[in-house]
Amino acid sequence: MAAPVFFCDAPPGAKPGDVVTVTGPEGHHAAQVARLRTGEDVELVDGEGQRLIGHVIVVAKNRIDVQISSVTRETPPDPRIIVVQALPKGERAERAVESMTEVGVDVIVPWSAANCVARWTPERSIKGVAKWRSVARSATKQSRRARVPEVCTLHSTSELAPWIEASALSLLLDESSEMPLVSVPLPETGDIVLIVGPEGGVSAEEREHLRAMGVHAVRLGPTVLRTSTAGAVGAAVVASRTPRWGGAGGCESPVSG
Repeated sequence: MAAPVFFCDAPPGAKPGDVVTVTGPEGHHAAQVARLRTGEDVELVDGEGQRLIGHVIVVAKNRIDVQISSVTRETPPDPRIIVVQALPKGERAERAVESMTEVGVDVIVPWSAANCVARWTPERSIKGVAKWRSVARSATKQSRRARVPEVCTLHSTSELAPWIEASALSLLLDESSEMPLVSVPLPETGDIVLIVGPEGGVSAEEREHLRAMGVHAVRLGPTVLRTSTAGAVGAAVVASRTPRWGGAGGCESPVSG
């Protein structure tokens, strides 16, 4: 059975032999919910790429002390995968964020596309982004990631320009395109932006606007996926064609004691 994963703001200079204390909600969960016992193995991540592996030496009411046996620090992923996600409706939004986090997406950008059924008012936008971030954090633990994906504030179509301009490649997932995603040459470095439209599809005006910014339309396959599914599937296709999933080189560097 794999060791449980907990978030912990351990010092960047942590090394084997150090004792790290997990407190707050994570400490409470470890001690009172997971009911860890001394001697059990755990993994501690900081959400920014550091992973500490060790065993529990003290269990208190709302905290655990962990003696570290090894430390790894992940190098920032390259190429990064950024998904611009049109707002799904209802619980599908949470499923989309959860799936994209599990696949390994690095940045999630909520997009208020013209044909979105879901609409975020300014107040709803604050709550919606907070919820997406909470889901991403939980999914990070579930998927045993050491990095929590960045979830940005709500963007309009025009506000996507900086992401597209800074990318090495920007793609619109569009079922009407004749270019399969699997055949598109991918950059070895830089950001890859995948734009996922709403259930009603991307409007003609948005499609033209994105094309003018240098976005290329591609299709995933012969079937049409829901917007809550397409982002994760598209990211998986991209990841499988890069060292991230292809096994070419390692993403973690061990830290010696």
